[in-house]
Order: sequence, then structure tokens, then C-alpha cells
Amino acid sequence: MDAGNKTMLSHVKIYSEIGILENGFLLMENGRIKDFGPMEDIPEESGYGEIFLPTQSKVLPGFIDVHIHGVAGADTMDASRKALDTISSALPKEGTTSFLATTITQDSKAIEQALLNARHYINELQAPGQAEILGIHLEGPFINPKKAGAQPVEHIVSPNLELFRKWEEISGNSIKLVTLAPEKPGGMEIIRYLKKKGIVASIGHSAASYGQAAKAIKEGTLHITHLFNGMTALHHREPGVAGAALLMEEVKAEIIADGIHVSPEMVKLAYKQKGVHGLILITDSMRAKCLTESTYKFGGQNVHVKDGKAILPDGTLAGSTLMMDQAVRNMLAYTDCSLEDAIQMASENPAKQLNIFDRKGSITKGKDADLVVLDKNNQVYLTLCRGRIA
Repeated sequence: MDAGNKTMLSHVKIYSEIGILENGFLLMENGRIKDFGPMEDIPEESGYGEIFLPTQSKVLPGFIDVHIHGVAGADTMDASRKALDTISSALPKEGTTSFLATTITQDSKAIEQALLNARHYINELQAPGQAEILGIHLEGPFINPKKAGAQPVEHIVSPNLELFRKWEEISGNSIKLVTLAPEKPGGMEIIRYLKKKGIVASIGHSAASYGQAAKAIKEGTLHITHLFNGMTALHHREPGVAGAALLMEEVKAEIIADGIHVSPEMVKLAYKQKGVHGLILITDSMRAKCLTESTYKFGGQNVHVKDGKAILPDGTLAGSTLMMDQAVRNMLAYTDCSLEDAIQMASENPAKQLNIFDRKGSITKGKDADLVVLDKNNQVYLTLCRGRIA
């Protein structure tokens, strides 16, 4: 039962900010966590509609995906209400309760339409019971054509502060994270500007040397876009962007833990080096996720999806079809980390990186009731977005 304003979970294992409760209750009211604790301390308050869950259910903070383009046939670049509705409604099925709507390199007009659409949706159309759009991840066009990956090369431009400020205004200051190549002319200028504005600067699709990447990090870069993908690789004489990401504690690194973009062994290496505090699980998924094997559009290009791989005709990986709950299970399998550690990488770290840990990213009193219930096999049983069953 969902009583809307007042809902209760009981006899569940709760992964809270202060530790694991083996047999606990959790009360939600008006979209927030009102109280939680051991079953023997459950208050005798009335009016709570109880959601009955299977035995051995685990309650986790909802996952936060800071890098996702689309799902279920929809893409951020479609620039329509329907597309963002589709994404926001589909993501809770994989335990994701909030996300950054992510753009791709396109011409200015297409990017501006996507920014304007996201701004309107964020300000006017968000609703409990679906994943919340926290803002926009601007991936491109300020990247390096040498590391374009699936980003359309013809629309790549050098970092341009004047253009970015225009887009910032169009978005209603909704841009929260920017992927760029710091080695390109204008890159460092934008990084310094982003730091001043409290927007997360991220190195990605970059051919930077280790020295250039390290300088960008010292200038205020906080983030690495999809570690190992679309960057200068680790080499014993030139550590590259990947080396800077692994060595420098100032940055958190996204990782696509699908076993396709990054091998399980390299995921384990990244986990051992960056630790639980240094990685952020993302999907980087495109519109084909949740759909059948076929050909789909991504950034105006044909992408063929087969055996879980999304590739351009030349074989280049083009986003993923990874679900966030599968990324969590993969991390458990690849690294032998605990579920608590995986929660940190899927929920807490992204919330802290976006400076929203005061309201999301963990289970504690007063935070948004963004919750995912896993069964004994760590499969999603139920997701609540701001207290409502999604």
C-alpha cells in the first residue's frame, strides 16, 4: 500500500548512513525520511500505509547516475517532454532515483534545444514517483577529436567560455557537470570558470598528457569522465589521463562497470587504487537500454546493439545498455567489495560530488525518501522516489 504522504517499511535490513540495521523500520512523510531504527523502537504512530516486502529485503539509498544519455527509446537530445518523461519513468526499474540528463556533441542549435527542454522539465514538470533530474551533464562539444569515441567529430569545437556562458543562461543554470578536454585552447579558462561557479569540471574525451591532466586537476577539475574510455591510456613512460585519474586523490572517476567498456580486471585495479571514496558508478547508457537488439540513433549516428554491446558501424563503442543495479552487482563480483562499498560508489559519492549530500545519497532523517529495495539476490524489488512507489 502507498498512502502517499505517510508510508512505512518494516522488518527490513536498512543500509543507513550510520551503519546496517538488521531488522528495522523506516517511516516516510511528505517525500522525506521521517524516522528509522530497530523494530523494537518503532513508534506507535498511526496513519502510515505499510508497504509489505518479502523477507530478507534490503533497503538502500537510491542510486544516482551522473552520466546517462537515454533509455527505453528516449534520449536527452530528443529535446522533448516525452523523452525526459520516459527516462524519468524507466530509471527506477534499475534502482536509479535521480540523474543528470546528459547531452552529446552536436551543433549549437541542437544542444540549446536540449538545454532549454531540460530547464523547463526540471523547473516545471518534476514529480514524485519518478527519477528526479538533478541537472545537466554537458558531455562535449569541448573535447578532442583524437579521442572522440562516439561523439560526432564534425560538431566538436574548442572550449569557448563565451559560448558556455550562453548555454549556462539558456539552461537556467542547470548545468552541473561539464566534460571537456583541458589540453585544447580555452580548456583551462573554462575549468577555472567552472570552479568559481561551483560546477563540476571533468576531463574526458581528452588526449592530454599526464602533465596536462595533472595541471587541470590542480586548477580545479574534480572529476574524470568514464575512466579508461576516451582518454590517453596508462603507459609506463607516459601515464596519461588514466594515470592522473588513478594517482590524484583530488578527483573522483566515473567507471562503466559492464565488463565491456572496462575489463573486470581493470575495474578491480581502479577500485584498489582509487578506493571506495574515489569511484562513481555510471551507466553512460543510450536509448537502446531496455529495448531489443536492433539499430538505434545516438548523436545522429546509427548504433547497432547486439549481445549487450552498442557499437558504431566501425566498431567504436557508443554508450552502453548497462543498468545501474547490474553495475552494482558487477562491482561486487569484480572487486569482492561489500554492498556498503557499492552503495557508496552508486549513491553517496555522486551525491557528494554534486554537492547534494544534504538531501540525497544516504538514508538518514530528513533526506529525500529516495530508496531502492533489493531482494536476497540483489535484484531490484521496489523503488521509491521521494516517498512514492515508482
